[in-house]
Amino acid sequence: MIDLRTLREEPDVVRASQRARGEDVGVVDRLLSLDARRRSAIATADNLRAEQKQLGKRIGKASGEERESLLARGKELAAQVKAAEAEQKRAGEEFDELHRVVPNVVHPQVPAGGEDDFVVLKHVGTPREFDFTPKDHLELGETLGALDMERGAKVSGARFYFLTGIGARLQLALLNMAAAQAVENGFQLMIPPVLVRPEVMAGTGFLGAHSSEVYRLPDDDLYLVGTSEVPLAGYHSDEIVDLSAGPLRYAGWSSCFRREAGSYGKDTRGIIRVHQFDKVEMFVFCTPDEAEAEHAKLLAWEEEMLAKIEVPYRVIDTAAGDLGTSAARKYDCEAWVPTQQAYRELTSTSNCTTFQARRLSVRYRDEDGRPQIAATLNGTLATTRWIVAILENHQQPDGSVRVPEAMRPFLGGLSVLEPKA
Repeated sequence: MIDLRTLREEPDVVRASQRARGEDVGVVDRLLSLDARRRSAIATADNLRAEQKQLGKRIGKASGEERESLLARGKELAAQVKAAEAEQKRAGEEFDELHRVVPNVVHPQVPAGGEDDFVVLKHVGTPREFDFTPKDHLELGETLGALDMERGAKVSGARFYFLTGIGARLQLALLNMAAAQAVENGFQLMIPPVLVRPEVMAGTGFLGAHSSEVYRLPDDDLYLVGTSEVPLAGYHSDEIVDLSAGPLRYAGWSSCFRREAGSYGKDTRGIIRVHQFDKVEMFVFCTPDEAEAEHAKLLAWEEEMLAKIEVPYRVIDTAAGDLGTSAARKYDCEAWVPTQQAYRELTSTSNCTTFQARRLSVRYRDEDGRPQIAATLNGTLATTRWIVAILENHQQPDGSVRVPEAMRPFLGGLSVLEPKA
């Protein structure tokens, strides 16, 4: 949830954020009105309860007609208190309901607009010039015996697949390389649950506007996660964490599940847009004043991983209308995919400021020992989709694929993936 201090003291900042996202600006005034009503209801109920308490003391000392009069007033007050508490409850619930649907306030430097209004921050590497017609990752994967989409669909339906033989080894090598880098940089490696409770999924901002993208198990009232960001964010829910020695950094390795609602007809070939994939995700708890610097570090660690797979990529500053509910700012790294002649997202890193931690009640103690809301950030370190960029950028005329040098130790020293006979 957004900070109420920002809402009350800088409503124009929240209005500007809503406008940049393409969201309803009028929600700000409705939320301010509900906040005023809620605070008024709280004050009214508190005053009536205080009067009721004082009256109780007077009744104990009174007698005769005065006592009867005070008892009558006591009945009136009891009814008024009951009504005031009911109004306080109603006002609080209406405020909370609206407060929870307002997305995070975007960073002032985030570009306005939608999916196509991103700003390219830099290009790294040059797309390769092929002296032969390159194959796409699906054809390469089938030739290598690495990928079986047909049997994936037979077993589970569209957008499912088997990684087979060298394909399975390639993914394990990639994710192990990511895990090793994370540990080297001080992250605690985690294998989290992939089923979470509704309050954790809602706390991270993946329900509401994004609920259609999430798999739900109604009989168990649990959700399958689309990223290990979700269980890692919930790891310290309702806790006061110790940030005195610096940020808490976790790297979660998990399978991830996405319904891909609304994406029908898009990227139906291969493994670019699928319902299940594996990922190593960085997640950070820090103080709010550390969040921007930590965001830059997460991006740098993502770029360090991309350098290891030796593919051309660009970094973009995602536009406000394409940000998730929780993100105040998001950088994507997009790798060049030769057969599409386009850059496609491989990583993203988001600064969620205090939005998620406020919903999940994750706090830390400041220098004076007072509890304050923490900030959270996340960033992709490697995922199944990276196989697309590796196969297509490093393919050779005979259908073999050169293994990037940094990955070779994680593939038993293998330097070339050979087509199956």
